[in-house]
Formats: sequence, C-alpha cells, structure tokens
Amino acid sequence: MTDSKQALQQQLDALRQENDRQKKIIDSLIHRVEKGSRPHGDAWSAFQHSVVLADQVREKTEALNNTLQDLALINHQLSAAKSEAEQAQQRFVDAIESFSDAFALYDENRRLVYCNSHYLNFWSQQPFVIEHQALAPEDMYMLAIEKGMIEHVEESSRTPEELTVRLWDQRWVKINQRKTSEGGSVMLYTDITELKLAETARFEAAMAEKSRVLQAMIDNLSQGVLMVDGDDRIKVFNRAFITISGIEKPPLAGEKIADLCQTSLLKVSRIASEKIHNHDVQIQTLADGRVIEVRSHSMGGDAYVNTYTDITQGYQDARELRENAQWLRLITDNVPALIAYVGADLDYQFTNRAYDEWYGFARGSLIGQHISVPRGPQRFRALKPFIERALAGETVMFEFEDNEDPSGQPRFVVKSLVPNKDARKKVTGLFVLNWDITERKRHAEQLTQSYQTLEARVQERTAQLQHVNYKLQSEVEERREAQARLLEAKKDAEHANLSKTKFLAAISHDLLQPLNAALLYLGSLQTLRMSSSVRRVTEALSFSLRDVESLITTLVDISKLDAGAVTADKQSLPMSDLLDNLADEFGVLAEKLDVDFRYVSTHVSVYTDPQLLGRIVRNLVTNALRYAPRGRVLLGCRRRENGVSVEVIDTGVGIPAEKQREIFQEFCRLDPKHDTHHHTQLGLGLAIVDKISRVLGHNVSVRSESGKGSCFSVLVPFGVQHDLAVAQKKLPILDQGVALQGARVWVIDNDPNICAAMSELLTLWGCEVISASSLSDLQMQCDLARTPVELLVVDYHLDDGENGIDLVTFINSQRVRPVATLLVTANRSEALSQQARESGYLVLFKPVSPIRLKTTLIHLIKQHSHTPPELVTQKNSDSSPV
Repeated sequence: MTDSKQALQQQLDALRQENDRQKKIIDSLIHRVEKGSRPHGDAWSAFQHSVVLADQVREKTEALNNTLQDLALINHQLSAAKSEAEQAQQRFVDAIESFSDAFALYDENRRLVYCNSHYLNFWSQQPFVIEHQALAPEDMYMLAIEKGMIEHVEESSRTPEELTVRLWDQRWVKINQRKTSEGGSVMLYTDITELKLAETARFEAAMAEKSRVLQAMIDNLSQGVLMVDGDDRIKVFNRAFITISGIEKPPLAGEKIADLCQTSLLKVSRIASEKIHNHDVQIQTLADGRVIEVRSHSMGGDAYVNTYTDITQGYQDARELRENAQWLRLITDNVPALIAYVGADLDYQFTNRAYDEWYGFARGSLIGQHISVPRGPQRFRALKPFIERALAGETVMFEFEDNEDPSGQPRFVVKSLVPNKDARKKVTGLFVLNWDITERKRHAEQLTQSYQTLEARVQERTAQLQHVNYKLQSEVEERREAQARLLEAKKDAEHANLSKTKFLAAISHDLLQPLNAALLYLGSLQTLRMSSSVRRVTEALSFSLRDVESLITTLVDISKLDAGAVTADKQSLPMSDLLDNLADEFGVLAEKLDVDFRYVSTHVSVYTDPQLLGRIVRNLVTNALRYAPRGRVLLGCRRRENGVSVEVIDTGVGIPAEKQREIFQEFCRLDPKHDTHHHTQLGLGLAIVDKISRVLGHNVSVRSESGKGSCFSVLVPFGVQHDLAVAQKKLPILDQGVALQGARVWVIDNDPNICAAMSELLTLWGCEVISASSLSDLQMQCDLARTPVELLVVDYHLDDGENGIDLVTFINSQRVRPVATLLVTANRSEALSQQARESGYLVLFKPVSPIRLKTTLIHLIKQHSHTPPELVTQKNSDSSPV
C-alpha cells in the first residue's frame, strides 16, 4: 500500500510540473503576439495567429482541467489506500503482538525491520542483556552461547532453519528461521518448556514401566541374574540369584559387589568377571552339595552380567552315567566272549577289549567303521546272508571261520546276531556275540585224524602186545595192588584237601564279619571333617583293612591256586595307581618299626592283574620290613628291555645262597626271631608270591648276601595307557546325606557290631534307621505292614535257621508294595546270587566298602521311586548284582 501511494504522488508532481511549463509557454506566445516586431503589422495574420493560439490554450486548459480532475481522484484514492494501509499495518502489528512466540523480521542485509514485544523481552532478560538491533540473528545466537544464555543445543536439531535449545533458567526454546521473497528472513522463538516436561514425564513413565516389566521377567527366570556396572556396583539382580547364592541379606542397588563376597559362589563370580572377554564358564560345588554353573558376559568396559544355573541334577546324572559307562566297560572288557554292537548301517558303535584284540586292532579303533573292515570282502560276503536275516528281526547263531591267527591258520567262532528293536519293532542295530571255538575245532579234527590212523596202529600193535602180554601178566597184579594203594592215598589227600578248604571257608566267614563292621565304621569316620594328616592315616587304615580282606581271601584261595582254579584278569594300568597306595600304607608301618622306607614313583604302565600283583608286592615289602629292623627299604621300578622290574631292596639280614629257593616253600621261615607282632608268622608270604607269579606268568627273582640285605624283583610286561586305568582310580567320597537324605532304612543282621556300624554310617548319610537282629526283633520295633520304609539291608545268614531271602519275602507279603532290598552276605556262591536275582534283590558281598554301599542304595531308591507298584517285581527281576 505504501509503494502505490508514493507512485501516485510522483505522478501528481510530474503533472503539476507539466502544467506550469504549459502556462509559461502560453504566456510567452501571447506576449510575442502582442509585441510583435513586424514592420508593417499584419492584423489579420495576428488575428489568425491569436485564434490559433487561443485554440491551443483552450485545448491545453481542458487537458489541464482533466489532469487536475484525475489528480483529485487519485488523491482521493491515495487517501483511501493510505487509510487501508495504515489499518492493515495496525492489524499486522496487533496480530504479531498477539503471538505468544517472539517474532522478528530481517531484510536482505540482515538488519532488523520489525519485531514484537516478546522478541524484545527475550533478548532483554537479566542477567544476559544483549543489544540486538544492530546484530544479525546468527551473531546474536553465537553471542547468547558465549554469554551462557543458551546452555545446550539438541544434537538432533542442529540445522540452520530449526534449532531446539535449553536456556540458562532451564526453559526450552525452539528457534525457527524462514526466508522471505526479498531475501530477508523471519525469526520465530517458541517456548516449548511445558511440551519438553510432558515429553520427559512420558519418557520416564515408559522407562519405569519397562524397568518394572524387565524386573518381573528377570524375577521369573529360573537362572540367577546379577548385573554389575563398571564401578563394581550392583545394578540388577533377581530372586533366583538370592536363592542360589545363599547370601543372608538381599543386596541394594548401587551396593559394591565386594561387600557381598561372603560365599564361595560370589568369589567365583568375581574371578569369572575378570575373564569375561573369554566368555569364561565356572562350575562351583557349594557346601550343601549343589552344583552351580556361572557364566559371565561383557557389557563393554568393566561392566558385566553373570548368570547362575543350578545344574546339580544334570551334573549328578552325568557323573552317574560316566560311572555306569565305566562299570559297563569294565565288565564287558573282562568277559571272555567277543562282544560288539553295530547300527542298522552296519557301522561299529561298541566293541569290548577281547573283540579288538582278537581281530588285532588298537583299542577303540573299530568304532565308526563298517563290519566288513576286520574280516575282508570275501568273508563279509559269506557273512552277509546271516546279517540280512538278523536285520529282518531273526536271532541267528552259527559257526563261522572269521579270522586267521599269526601263523596263517584259520580261527573259528560261534557267532550270535541278536537284533535290537525299538518300540515300533523296527531293528535299529545288532548285538554281535562271538565265542572262540578254534581249539575245539582243531581238537575235533585231530581226534578224527587220530581215529583214522588208530585202527592201523592197533593192528600193528596187537601182534607186539600179544608177544609181550605174557610178560605183563605178571606185572598186572603188582600194578593192581599199587593202584589200590594209590587210590587210597588219593582219597586221603582229597579228604584232607576238602577239610582244609572247609576250614578256611569257615574261618574266613567268621573273620569277614568284624572286618565288614570295621570298614563300615571307617566309612563313617571318613565322612567327618579331619586334618590332612588324620586323613592320610585314615586312608592308610582303609588300605590296611582291604589288605586284611585280601589276605583272608588268599588263605581261602590258596587251595584254588594249588588246583589251578585261580585265573588272572590282566589289564593295562599305570604302575603308580598300585604302588602309590602301597607306599602310603607301608610308610606309616615303617615309622612304627623305625625303618627308613623310601619309594620312587613312576609313570610307566604295565599289563597285569592289579589285585594279584598287589599281593606279590605287599608280601615282598612286608618281608623286607620284617627282616630289616632299623635298616632301610627301597620300593621302585626299573625299565628293562622286555618289561618293568618292580624291585624291593632292603639292608636286612640277607639270605644264604643255598636257601634262596627254599624260602618260596609254604610255612618256611629262615629266622623266626626276626618276626614281629605285626605279622602272622605262618611263613606263607613268599609261597603266595611264588604261586601267584606262576598264575600271572611274571618271573620273580632274588639277589641276596648274608648280613648285607636282599633284592626281590618281579618282571611285569609293559602296558598301554587307556580309559580303564582311569576307571580304577579311587572313587571320590560322595557328599554325605544329600542323595539319601530322609530315606527310611531297616537293617537286619545277626551281628550286633555290624548293625551298629551300618546304622552309624546310614545316619551320617541322613537316613532314618531301624536295626534288628532277627524278624522277631524287627516286629517288636515296628509294624511290618504300616511303618514307612524305602530300603531293606539284610544279611543272608541269620540265627535260628533264618535267612535273609525268606525274611524279606515275609515282609513283602505283609505290605501293599514290595520294598527295595539289598542282600549283604559273605557267601559268594553262584547259587545264592541266582536265587537273589530271581527274587528281585541286589547283592553285595562282605566286606562292603562304604562307596559301593552308598552307590547301590541310591540306585535302588531311584529305581523304585519311578516304578509303579505293579511293575516293581518285574523290574527288580531284571536287575543284576552291583
């Protein structure tokens, strides 16, 4: 509006100037006409000229009047436009002032054209008064930052057109800048403090809700969770963490983790957190028997999250599976049959030691290979029809030429292929059982050949026999009389031998009773806390009691050694497994005898029967300690070209050369005065050594000089280290009272000492025990039909003609559900074992080791706790002795 007014004004001024110029021209022309200089004065011409001039003046005047009228109209329009412009400008000002935001208008030269009062107040507030009139908006912005009026600028809004800033008084302002068409700019400052506060409140509420949901989710996890920040302070934990860690007081957020390290689990957590970059996993066994898996996860810097998982059940199951696998391997490896298992694809999945050795393969190398590998394509083709029948579900047994011996001669087996079927009757594999019948086949062939040649030889010999028959007739009567005397002597010897065997069996049973009680008492003692020195003595005592058992068994079996009924169960094992225990045992005994006993350990492996070799070494060391009072004894090994020489060297009295073979005879004692109260003085030690060495095939030698000492040595073949050696290591003592906690057990044994020892040991394991010496004694203490009970531990031989199997049968007849039963006996006959299996009971032979007893009881509880009453008898009948 202002620009149009100015244009009209300029046009009006131009018209006025043009009107003044026309008037001057008219006046000049009239003056020249009136005062013309023509000499003769032409009035007509002057008149004509004046008329023309008058017309021109009139035209000009009319034009001037029209122009003046237009000018008046324009002035009127200009006045109206000015009024409208002033009204519009006032409305614009009122509108700008009505804004709640600060407003400013800048021209193209960045000079302020107009602003409202809010804008003036924004830059005039104390203590940051800024002269804004002469400054460009960007300069004012930088000056506000320098003076501290603007404290913070949001990163997400750093653009020239739009900025979000926080002022010194914590108010938030949004600055918008827009370009005008002339090149200027419009600035708009909006106070968004309330919006920011509402947004912050919504964000905090959302975060609080997320935190609540997250904490609820963490609290419902079965795993324990602990989050620690870079300053080692607790940020997050859940209820499972409190339960698993066992801390007395729940921690507070922000509390130092070091202040909570009152349990071994938290100490392990700190150790694990130092290895979080390696994603370390720690397995910790707590004092109450639980097994906890601790995993650490890095969160950047020194912050980390630990998770705690209770893996007790899985850990115990895995350990039980490993032990069961070791026992299965131990049993199958000592069975003379060749045992293997192949899958439906005919690849080996299991072979026992006899199977690998028979085919000449290294231990376990057949696993994963096809069944054709050990026998070749030709023999496999002959075997294939039988395999196809077995895969079709038929059990097949047949004779088969399956291998060759080192000399190239064929070897024969009786082979049995038993299909393994799943629940849908589908064959998933084959059990392969082989029995070597090579010798039987060869003997049969030799008998056939002998029979064929026998007739010819008989005919040839008949003539010769007839010739000498008359000479023999006179000798027949003499031989008949000699044979009668020999038969009588043989009967006397057999009767004496039978009497000796019965006597040894009787005294061994009587001796095993107190020995069994001693082992049970010792098991109770080993569950208690004790110092390391007392622990060593306890272990030595344990070994000594086992030696007593071994010696008693030796007395019983010495007749079997003479009869050739004892066989060696050889296996590879580290020699240290045998000698370390013996060294600990004899170290204690040597201190009592004032003998300097030394032992040199070794890592070599040997192939032998560890029980029989242990008896040999034990007897040799015992003799050395006996005949070297206040002397020195050395136990160690030497590597020889063909094996390991186990040597016992002493500085004792020595043995004369002429008696060095005599000492291996039964009941031989060279110098009884050197015997001490530690020994039986029967003179059987070296005789047993000689007999056992013959069974083992190990050479025993002696070097001795009277007055200087002796050296006894046993040459043992080298062995190969394998998993079986690990299986024979001493089993760890189980955590007391955890697996059997609360189990109710009835113990029936006619020996009060064994009852007391068994009750003491079971009570330490957490069991509730009732002990009795007979059925009537048990009936006086409890109701056989209603008193709760989970386990029966029963001796077989009871008083007054009772036996354990009949007693348990009577008890089960009074109850709705049969009770899990363990039969404990010193009777090792196969008939008794078979009877117990048929009745569904497990059997342990006296003396019973605490570890074996506990393992068996846990097995019985687990077996019966998951078995319906109607299936208990069937499942028990499938069990085998432990």
